[in-house]
Amino acid sequence: MGPINLYAQPAGHGEITLSEEALRLHQEALVIDGHNDMPGNILDKKLNSKPGFTLNEPQAELQTDIPRLRKGGVDAQVFVAYISPDHMRTGGGNSACIEQIELIHQLVNSHADALELAVSANDISRIAGQGKIAALVGVEGGHAIENDLKNLERYYELGTRYMTLTHNETTDWADASYDAPRHGGLSSFGKKVVKSMNRMGMLVDVSHSSDDTVRDVLRVSKAPVIASHSSAKAICPSRRNLTDELIKGIAGSGGIVMINFFPLFIVPEGGEVEQRYIDFSIALRGKNLSPEQYREEMNKWEKQQPPMPKCYVGHLVDHIDHIAKVAGIDHVGLGSDYDGITYGPEQMPDVSGFPYVTQELLNRGYSTAGIGKILGGNFLRVLKEVEKS
Repeated sequence: MGPINLYAQPAGHGEITLSEEALRLHQEALVIDGHNDMPGNILDKKLNSKPGFTLNEPQAELQTDIPRLRKGGVDAQVFVAYISPDHMRTGGGNSACIEQIELIHQLVNSHADALELAVSANDISRIAGQGKIAALVGVEGGHAIENDLKNLERYYELGTRYMTLTHNETTDWADASYDAPRHGGLSSFGKKVVKSMNRMGMLVDVSHSSDDTVRDVLRVSKAPVIASHSSAKAICPSRRNLTDELIKGIAGSGGIVMINFFPLFIVPEGGEVEQRYIDFSIALRGKNLSPEQYREEMNKWEKQQPPMPKCYVGHLVDHIDHIAKVAGIDHVGLGSDYDGITYGPEQMPDVSGFPYVTQELLNRGYSTAGIGKILGGNFLRVLKEVEKS
């Protein structure tokens, strides 16, 4: 095989124009985004300590604020408490998680005219029906519980309705997709975590997990399983994307795969770019650099890399098409990962861009009912089923 042209675009991938029909369909549909990392971004940038900080005004340092959520037609947003794997070495993962969950509560309370906390599927429908945005809580990184199921129960009490079992690094009880396996999937404690989540009615999220971890989850879980921000490996061979086997397994559980909007995980060449990054990172880790030196060297390397290939809305919808074909239209949704990604597809730099997905689905001949399922109906159904389990 010859060299891959990182800049060649398949036919049909380019900018699209919003139509009145698409805007009407989008407004009428229930639009749910399954993954947004805004809370951690606010804390990292200390935005909440700035006088007069409000999400009611455009926030240039974020990909999310209320005006753009409104423009994007988002009816329900899962705000995620992302816990860095560094806490597995430094400690403090549970307290960092509680801090972010409390921040989500504070943001909801201080923007009560636009946001309201949702802890059930019925809440989502009611809040959206009142013209507000339903704010849900998720946790990303099972290491946050610090191997204590009581912490997991506390998250649920605070409104958390899903937990992503791993991030990029293997935990004490679950293997991650970017890390060396230690458990062959889930450890015995990891299986207890899944069963506890089932019992509470908390969605089990397998994004970032290794293939063996996903297989174990599908064997253990008695409730539908989700991937809150993953895409299809058959299109983009990123290590964190899902194989057709796993997509079918998640669908078989009654669950849903929610497409990540980051171009690195969408365009076919993304896996090659990702592997270069991983190889260089591993080589740097072997030099025993300080965290500061490591970040400095990675930043230098990244600035020397060619730009990523163009990514359009059509590339994103290719993943929706694929999952709908492999697993059925009832098992695909949207999990943007905004404020956890550096940029989105063309025309979708932030949460304002969701109507373009509706337009592209309409362009490809999806029915109104099918578009409604993808935009939010499928996630609502899954949440209802998990609540009953």
